[in-house]
Amino acid sequence: MCGRFTLRASREAIAEQFELLEVPPIAPRYNIAPRQNIGIVRVRPRDSLSQLENSRRARSEHAVSPGGTADREFTFVRWGLIPHWADDPKIGDRLINARAETLATKPAFRMALRYRRCLIPADGFYEWAKSDGRKKPYFFRLPHDQLFAFAGLWEAWEGPDHSCLETATIITTDANDQVRPIHDRMPVILMPEAYRLWLDPSVTRPEPLVPLLQPSPALALEVVPVGPWVNNPAIDDNRCVLPMG
Repeated sequence: MCGRFTLRASREAIAEQFELLEVPPIAPRYNIAPRQNIGIVRVRPRDSLSQLENSRRARSEHAVSPGGTADREFTFVRWGLIPHWADDPKIGDRLINARAETLATKPAFRMALRYRRCLIPADGFYEWAKSDGRKKPYFFRLPHDQLFAFAGLWEAWEGPDHSCLETATIITTDANDQVRPIHDRMPVILMPEAYRLWLDPSVTRPEPLVPLLQPSPALALEVVPVGPWVNNPAIDDNRCVLPMG
């Protein structure tokens, strides 16, 4: 699974990587946890209740990438997907991850796979391994803390008071050789050349998408043992990524 990750990149780097015209001010995050707000990149939804607010925010002071794509947006949603048909929003606590193998058939995810896919910018993630009866955290990153994207799905859930809550989940797959010694699952990391297909709203069948959701043997992931601070979601600073001897 993927239960914690980081996003420390600048808004300029995020805009360039994901071809965005604007990115709102964003603070470095070292310990992003479920139920917290996470940033996602998606095609602007025509029927989203947040579209009006997004358009109001898209002012010149946020324009950081003149080469960006107008139909993409960076927005914040809550981590833990709540299907649109759910009666109880607590289901989102169990749906922080979605297994790639069952996306097309599981009721919680199959419509989002067709119509509500997103990229989740990140520059590292954590996994835990059992050692001496305890769980030891490890931090995975690309060389030089390069920015990358998890494959994700998002949903809009209407509450009893007709308010809209947007949520997302991170798709996971079998671990590759670098992650497997620590954990048997890992988040799907999409290569930049896959971004356009993953976000393409005209693609609504799973067949072109499933090949993207495989563990990538080409990733040059670095694994770093880190301290216990990441176990506490209230701690969100540089201590979480410091190597431990």
